Amino acid sequence: MYEFNYHRPASLAEAASLLSGAADGKLLAGGQTLLPTLKQRLASPSDLIDLTGIAELSGITVSADSVSIGAATRHAAVAASAEVKQAIPALAHLASGIGDPQVRNMGTIGGSVANHDPAADYPAAVLGLNATIHTNKRTIAADEFFTGLFETALDEGEIIVKIVFPVPKRAGYVKFPNPASRYVMVGAFVAETAGGIRVAINGAGPGVFRHAAMEAALAGNFSPDALNGVKTDAKAMNNDIHASADYRAHLVGVIAKRAVQAALG
Repeated sequence: MYEFNYHRPASLAEAASLLSGAADGKLLAGGQTLLPTLKQRLASPSDLIDLTGIAELSGITVSADSVSIGAATRHAAVAASAEVKQAIPALAHLASGIGDPQVRNMGTIGGSVANHDPAADYPAAVLGLNATIHTNKRTIAADEFFTGLFETALDEGEIIVKIVFPVPKRAGYVKFPNPASRYVMVGAFVAETAGGIRVAINGAGPGVFRHAAMEAALAGNFSPDALNGVKTDAKAMNNDIHASADYRAHLVGVIAKRAVQAALG
């Protein structure tokens, strides 16, 4: 690990000021990706700005039509929230399956979404539920947020404050995890929202994406059988030591059917 300046601001405004004034500042929330990267000397920021002391970035607020989660809220808190379980059971279920207990008690929703690892869980919920990402500068719709592998629409110096999830009519999330790392090899978040059916696939490709063909099929018949014959382009899938592109394309169909069944209860 290289030398850096460590800061623990008490407010969002102070964090933004520190970030803008640093030569190469990085934000630290749960640190589940950043800290291993620093330990391996794959990054050498000039400043590390710890967000965990900022009260306004943590907490869960549930209303009749939305669930708002602060960016620094731990996965374990979302998984254990009775209000989230009542409003969006699929979201609490997703959080309960992230990594292991150590990861869930350190990792944060804001860090996961900002990092946009294709094998992460939360991006599927954000896209599948058509959530809105609130930053210290603006709001960003889910469909505009994830732009590529480890890339998002966040500007330099922009900090996620909270993520607001509309409460769907029903939703389900199922993933096929890597047995060693527990990262998602293929996952599907299926939701019937006020704006229609949304199907978000994670783990399979270089980023989370919506499956238009599945959405169209489910719009006419919200059942696993509606996905019979719906194909996924293997050319757009990841191909690595864990699974071939063809296998991942096949898994998308299998896992999506299970997610629909989960939504149906």
